[in-house]
Amino acid sequence: MDGVGDFAAVPTHGGQFIEYNIFGNPFEVTSKYRPPIMPVGRGAYGIVCSLLNTETNELVAIKKIADAFDNHMDAKRTLREIKLLRHLNHENIISLRDVIPPPLRREFTDVYIVTELMDTDLHHIIRSNQNLSEEHCQYFLYQVLRGLKYIHSANIIHRDLKPSNLLVNANCDLKIIDFGLARPALESDFMTEYVVTRWYRAPELLLNSSDYTSAIDVWSVGCIFMELMNKTPLLPGNDHVHQMRLLTELLGTPKEDDLGLVRNEDVRRYIRQLPQYPRQPLAEVFSHVHPLAMDLVDKMLTIDPSKRITVEEALAHPYLAKLHCEGDEPVSMEPFSFEFEHQQLDEEQIKEMIYREALALNPEYA
Repeated sequence: MDGVGDFAAVPTHGGQFIEYNIFGNPFEVTSKYRPPIMPVGRGAYGIVCSLLNTETNELVAIKKIADAFDNHMDAKRTLREIKLLRHLNHENIISLRDVIPPPLRREFTDVYIVTELMDTDLHHIIRSNQNLSEEHCQYFLYQVLRGLKYIHSANIIHRDLKPSNLLVNANCDLKIIDFGLARPALESDFMTEYVVTRWYRAPELLLNSSDYTSAIDVWSVGCIFMELMNKTPLLPGNDHVHQMRLLTELLGTPKEDDLGLVRNEDVRRYIRQLPQYPRQPLAEVFSHVHPLAMDLVDKMLTIDPSKRITVEEALAHPYLAKLHCEGDEPVSMEPFSFEFEHQQLDEEQIKEMIYREALALNPEYA
């Protein structure tokens, strides 16, 4: 086949599908996806490639999740991600283009999720030698908050905001990705402990509060913005205890009344025995950052989540005045339903639900 480069291509299932060999991994997609092929990334979940959708003439990113149903929790994450992305429709949230159906329902083991293709992510930009102007950082901050306003309005907490989950294009458009850990707001019956990569984790999570709110996402955004401004993580803890120490040294030891959400007496005792640090004046510590930006960050990195600035308030903050336009910051028309999370789903049921999502997007393969 022409234009395939080094990736061998074999038509399968009467030409309805094509199997590419990507670094020794079979990558089997419907025949509308053609070269050019570019490997985009690989991680614990599998591998991501860009291909051309010949029907829409759009380059897309295709993520292959290999053996998607081997681990029950991972399978549920995949289902959650697909359902959420089908529900969410916003310029600052990655858009789901397709879920590729398996050629044979009974041999369905890998899931291929197709999204729009972006150039890079904030993690790569921060680590690169690329110089970011303050206007860039401000614009990125605004777009994260704009997307988050929509997410929170759909009754969703993202729970894993970090630079690598914020994709960016050359023109500085930003999109939030990875909703595998997302949860409904105001619901603590199945909140798991593992959320948010440690460096971006709000104090209420470090203190194992199970009743956290969407305020945890705002904390993460404050940490990400400071990392953009400083080109280095704000609170890079090596472990749970070290994370708490870095946090208290910079932002002060939590007071008793900061911990309204923490019901656990052991945790309260732990706080009482922490060394007492005052909150450092952030505007002085980071004097190179615009004072209005530091005022906003100060409000995002407020220890007490009930006093932390909300996304709407952050968007209306003077620092974002030249970008903010309430009429152009849409909310979700209806809340997302996490109903499927309450069912005891086994592997086959999850597989069937993902299969149905794929067929809804590809009725001709039913």
